[in-house]
Amino acid sequence: MTSDTTHTTFGAHSTAGDVLGGIDLTGRTAVVTGGYSGLGLATTNALTRAGARVVVPARRPDDAQRMLAGVGGVEVDQLDLADLASVRTFADRFLRDHPKLDILIANAGVMACPETRVGPGWEAQFAINHLGHYALTNLLWPALTAARTARVVSVASGRDPSWRIRWDDVQFERGYDKWVAYTQSKLANVLFARHLDLLGRPYGVRAFSVNPGWILTPLQRHLAVEEMVAAGWIDADGTPKPGLFKTAEQGAATQVWAATSPDLDADGGGYCADCRIVVGGDPTESGGDPSDSGAAARLWALSADLTGLGLVH
Repeated sequence: MTSDTTHTTFGAHSTAGDVLGGIDLTGRTAVVTGGYSGLGLATTNALTRAGARVVVPARRPDDAQRMLAGVGGVEVDQLDLADLASVRTFADRFLRDHPKLDILIANAGVMACPETRVGPGWEAQFAINHLGHYALTNLLWPALTAARTARVVSVASGRDPSWRIRWDDVQFERGYDKWVAYTQSKLANVLFARHLDLLGRPYGVRAFSVNPGWILTPLQRHLAVEEMVAAGWIDADGTPKPGLFKTAEQGAATQVWAATSPDLDADGGGYCADCRIVVGGDPTESGGDPSDSGAAARLWALSADLTGLGLVH
């Protein structure tokens, strides 16, 4: 499907609360990575208000507990997406305590950080934004399939046709550019959802990628004020450019919509923005990019090789 045929009353200014109005998530379990800050916090708040039980895995659990104090229906656990052993340990605990997982929102991420190596020397943005979530989804697969109608939402960014996966150097061992590395990781989020949906459909697991829009959150922590001024995001006094940014609640709307909307029961694999599918999951449909399906399968195979994990080959 494309945005022209997606039936929704929501749009760019809708909030996560608007999207969940009238939706009862009682009895549903969700995992929201990074669900204690920025978009993730807005997502967690909205899901719990709708009745969901939300597990928030966090690299700094004490900070997460502090940010989520007073929010009912939340469990905080330890998870470092840059460390596959930590991902596996979290997944083992989750599977022990929860029979099913209805919603997985891969929300946590890092943007434009200085060159950083994690795990076996992986570039941090590709590792955290993509590989960690790839591993987490694979390890939580038994709980996702047990739900019978699960949704996985991969939080990406604005989609640009110039973005590429550096197949011959995905870890930026031959020269690091923080923005090229970031956009590679965000394209990986889109391709991941596309191929996951293909593999998950027979098991009732559907996947979407989303562009939340422009939001000022802790994601910008690695950017100097001068850099954001030069980009036109804010002025010299730190005031955001009028009309450029959404609130966190507005930014969370599309990922909550993709995770819960009954209008999407027959869809999957698409890239969403402003509570609409803007690029479909089927490359034969109008608006699809035929190259994406091949790239998505190639990325899945690469990720399986790097992590040693894979659902279906």
